[in-house]
Amino acid sequence: MAEQVGAEADFFSVVGTQRAMRRLKPDPVPEEHIKRIIWAATRAPSGGNRQPWRFLVVTDAAKRKALAAVYREGWERYRASGYGGSAGRELAPEWAESNEKVLRSSQYLADHMAEVPVLIFPCIFGGGPKDLTSGSSIYPAIQNLMLAARALGLGTALTTIHRWNEPRVREILGIPETVDTAALIPVGWPKGKFGAGLRQPVEAVTYWDSWGAKRP
Repeated sequence: MAEQVGAEADFFSVVGTQRAMRRLKPDPVPEEHIKRIIWAATRAPSGGNRQPWRFLVVTDAAKRKALAAVYREGWERYRASGYGGSAGRELAPEWAESNEKVLRSSQYLADHMAEVPVLIFPCIFGGGPKDLTSGSSIYPAIQNLMLAARALGLGTALTTIHRWNEPRVREILGIPETVDTAALIPVGWPKGKFGAGLRQPVEAVTYWDSWGAKRP
């Protein structure tokens, strides 16, 4: 088993150093770790406590390879459409550098998705078109899962690129039409280090009592 480098117990340290980790080792992840992070996911609130979720864990090599092909094609479509570019906007040097790092790591994930030892698809019941709030309780569950993974030293990232071809994903995994995949979470031991990502300060994103009103 890979050494749990970066395991963390303190909540605010977990939150402060959790970031998208897209370069992951192929080393296996213990099943008890997977169950533990899914347990954390199920602690999230949901409307009426209906818990309208299932977590589809994929470790089968052939299925991971097939899903990786779907993901890679979706990524290439995004890049061809200009995804991740800075056209029409001026970026400060630190943000431009961060943007380039994200693109490089995203490309790496697209190239190596089949090597990721665990792929988790958080799924919701319902099917059909959804508004902003319908099925939204799956996302607090996803964040719980990702924070728990960070606490164990596991890397994750949240992506939805696979959804460009949801029918093919359904076919590979036997998912019925009444269930939607809300995200794809690759899980594995990270090749890089955890650390604080580039984020805006609280003062820049917080308004008080009226839109645009800030406090000194």
